[in-house]
Amino acid sequence: MNYEPLEKTRLSKEQGVAWYRAMLLIRQTEEQLARCHQRGLIHGACHTYVGQEAVAVGVCSELRQDDVLFSTHRGHGHALAKGLPPVELIAELFGRKTGCSRGRGGSMHLFAPEIGLMGTSGIVGPCILQATGAGYSFKVLKSDRVAVAFFGDGAVNNGAFHEALNMASIWRLPVLFVCENNQFATEVPFQYASGNPSVASRGVSYGIPGIEVDGNDVAAVAHVAGEALQRARTGAGPTLIECKTYRTRPHSEGMSDYTYRTREEVTAWRDRCPIKRLRTQLLDRHLATELELTAIDADIQAQVVEASQAAENAAWPEVSAATTHVHGVGAGVRRQGTADKRTEVGREISFVAATVEALDHEMAHNPRIFVFGEGIGVRGGNFGTTAGLYAKYGADRLCDTPICERGFVGLGCGAAMTGTRPVIDFMFIDFLNDAFGELINQIAKMQYMSSGRLRMPILLRGCIGIGHSAATHHSGSYHSIYSHIPGLRVVVPSTPYDAKGLFTRALRCDDPVLFLEPRELMASKGPVPAEPYEIEFGLARIAREGRDVTVVAIALMVQRSLAAAEQLANEGISVEVIDLRTVSPLDTETLLRSVAKTGRLLIVDEAFAPCGLGAEIAACVTAAGFDDLDAPIRRLNGAFAPTPYSPPLEKAVIPQVDDIERAIRDLIDE
Repeated sequence: MNYEPLEKTRLSKEQGVAWYRAMLLIRQTEEQLARCHQRGLIHGACHTYVGQEAVAVGVCSELRQDDVLFSTHRGHGHALAKGLPPVELIAELFGRKTGCSRGRGGSMHLFAPEIGLMGTSGIVGPCILQATGAGYSFKVLKSDRVAVAFFGDGAVNNGAFHEALNMASIWRLPVLFVCENNQFATEVPFQYASGNPSVASRGVSYGIPGIEVDGNDVAAVAHVAGEALQRARTGAGPTLIECKTYRTRPHSEGMSDYTYRTREEVTAWRDRCPIKRLRTQLLDRHLATELELTAIDADIQAQVVEASQAAENAAWPEVSAATTHVHGVGAGVRRQGTADKRTEVGREISFVAATVEALDHEMAHNPRIFVFGEGIGVRGGNFGTTAGLYAKYGADRLCDTPICERGFVGLGCGAAMTGTRPVIDFMFIDFLNDAFGELINQIAKMQYMSSGRLRMPILLRGCIGIGHSAATHHSGSYHSIYSHIPGLRVVVPSTPYDAKGLFTRALRCDDPVLFLEPRELMASKGPVPAEPYEIEFGLARIAREGRDVTVVAIALMVQRSLAAAEQLANEGISVEVIDLRTVSPLDTETLLRSVAKTGRLLIVDEAFAPCGLGAEIAACVTAAGFDDLDAPIRRLNGAFAPTPYSPPLEKAVIPQVDDIERAIRDLIDE
């Protein structure tokens, strides 16, 4: 589509002056930041937005206050255009307490959810998925709010771009995808990095409008954005907008600029400055006088200098704040309904049925919960994890996804940030590994980076463990890797009772929870109360009491350790078996009490030994309970090898009951 350029557009004085002030505020702030970087006041990177002001101002001038935006590492302009006071931006780059991210983010990680700035990211691509997630939230909440993703031309060659646009298209989500094509991704020319030189033309591939616009023409950008927003609010779905523009300062302050582009090219684009262009039009059309615009220039300059001085004088964050907001407020507080009810139970159901019961109850009472995954709709999930729920809650809340784990995990992040509670069914943990970056760099860090102003109530569930000759891509047990990450709760139940109680807790928790279900136990049955109840995270269970040796186990290894303990009881060996239930947080208190009683500890885990959970447990017990040990701590793990297919090979790489018995006997003999 073609739109009239600024020179031919009808323009009111009020609108023109407002655009001028907004663009000038960005330009003056960025130039001040460049000077401050030279003075050493900025301690890390500084990615300025100089030259691209018309894009941020044009789009944001059409947004409502309750609309949200997600941005990338070059996000200063978007933040200011959405309403962030310059003093909060500058203070953030100075690392001060009054910064918009409280000194935690710097140039690339800006958060102000109070004004709809949901965050900028130093990783290319996630903002596109997160905006799509916000769009899905608005669909579930039946709101006419819109989400905007700002990103550069480099992001359109990233898988997140493809997955986000595809999902937004098939569900007709209210999202604007705004590509600021400034010709270079860091220092790589777009014409080299892309086989298709037109970003806008890619829209048709996803069945959505793709529009190219002069990104240095604020009126054209605003016009295109306004029409796209109207389509989004009325249910017509997303739009891809390519804004052709240019950054006239280096990729980041202090970097060399003329190894990959020429001075002549930069000078030519400076002459096409969007602010100079608008100023000329305001004067030529007699919508403002030179005196009026000069007064605006002086006013904005004074505001920026004052903001910079205030930021420089602001206090540093307290050192004690460095580890706050890793988890949600009250995450470690016991809640009602956590009491053990096993003695009251007269019925038995399967592990999977227990989680379905918990999910059904919470979905009935919380309309903000929705489930994403492959085949979880009408089919009810590969393992029956959503059986019967589609008929009750419909397609929006039981939503089948394309095969795009990074995509729908990243979408879940954006949804959790904007008022809903996604449940992501990734089927096998091996598949979740495709979304490792979204989980580790985004979901796990969001509460921390926003200083607790954003919640992350997302539950990610799927299978772990060897069985059924599933071979190496459907048999992983990577709980040790994920338990290493601050911000995540990692839950691994081994009984139907625990599965229901822990799943209910996860559905009410404001932290991201990784709920891992041992595949070989999903059909197992046990006593489960019909009424809802919670089991708090970080509370291990003594599955069997004993006096001679402590065996701490996880997942399938709990059942095998119990079987071994039963056999050894016939020989007069009393084994205490502890089921961890959660590996992050880890209940070291229960372990230490048990070791104080038995004097011996064996850790059984089917996952690999190197750098694993067993090493962490051993270190904790050695540090706090060394004097109680009568023998060295021992570990029994699966082989340090990928999972083979053939049944005898598969059996050989994880501990069996007789392996556990032998390890216990050896430990008793020490």
